Amino acid sequence: MQLSWGEKRDWIRLYRTSTVGPVAFRDLLKRYKTAAASLDALPHIITKKSIRIPSREAVEAEMDAADNIGAKFLMSCEADYPDYLKMLTPPPPVICCLGNTELFNRPGAAIIGSRNASAMGLRFARQLAHELAEMGYVIISGLARGIDASAHSAALSGGTIAVLGGGVDHIYPRQNHDLYHEIAQSGCIVSESPIGYRATARDFPRRNRIISGLSRGVIVIEAAERSGTLITARYALEQNREVMAVPGSPLDPRAKGCNRLIQQGAALIETAQDVKDILEQLPPPQLMEPIRNDYDGDHFDWQAAGQNIDAAKPLLLQLLSPILSSRDEIIRQTGLPIQIANAALLELELNGDIISENDGRIARNTNI
Repeated sequence: MQLSWGEKRDWIRLYRTSTVGPVAFRDLLKRYKTAAASLDALPHIITKKSIRIPSREAVEAEMDAADNIGAKFLMSCEADYPDYLKMLTPPPPVICCLGNTELFNRPGAAIIGSRNASAMGLRFARQLAHELAEMGYVIISGLARGIDASAHSAALSGGTIAVLGGGVDHIYPRQNHDLYHEIAQSGCIVSESPIGYRATARDFPRRNRIISGLSRGVIVIEAAERSGTLITARYALEQNREVMAVPGSPLDPRAKGCNRLIQQGAALIETAQDVKDILEQLPPPQLMEPIRNDYDGDHFDWQAAGQNIDAAKPLLLQLLSPILSSRDEIIRQTGLPIQIANAALLELELNGDIISENDGRIARNTNI
């Protein structure tokens, strides 16, 4: 499937709308079939807060800006969207890419780790990335200082993908200016964020989800016990990706995260051949089974279901707490028809009553 220019614009407008994340985007398209129809429906769904839908002019300007720097938008329904990323439930609806998107067709291995890495850790990241690139793997990382930058630079000749928290045109950190341009020339820069956007701390978990999502396996080299690197490892496990870790000295706090991952079942790796052997033995990743929709969406009467959807909201809110819980489990506990529960959760999310994570967990929003 390939969207028209106007359909792409509508997808971007919908995904850039406040409170519309990947889960809400997916559910809106299930219910209204197109992004344009979903945009028309939003004013009737979001009643508790002001809606910030980007104007057509603003999104068209962003599309022109992307075109001017040679970047392009890929939508999750399109054939050239990365297959591995498409396997996520749900995938990021819109990504922007600058560079060689043919790299998505090759097997990818993510190398991530500490920004304040040791000299030994940096050396091992360079060696591992170079050897894996020679074996045909695309090296994926986040263009951060330390392990990320070492892995990218060693894999330039073989192919590397950098996933950013900001827009594809935002170079961060500035010390990676030259590396950024080298990757844009021979590799690929990927981001979920708008052109011109500068990343904040809340954007990096989304970036990390894409790093693991594009990869067949994630290799961790030096990570403290509490770090963004371990968030990426958690995403990898949720996405049915292999997690591998390089062991380190128990006296070095930068090794504690890796050693803990190994204790919890991550594969211990010492060479590029170890990684190759592990990845080649894995079956292709499969889509995680979502909660079953046992209705024909094309023939479901959403207008007639309005009262039932409204009645479901208090029951769902009663079951939810500020602690994140499984969306599927909450729905099962209500005993409600799945389509009614999903529709009620969608409207609660869009109105800011609940928080919905990309991995399907939900919680009551206590900040309202």
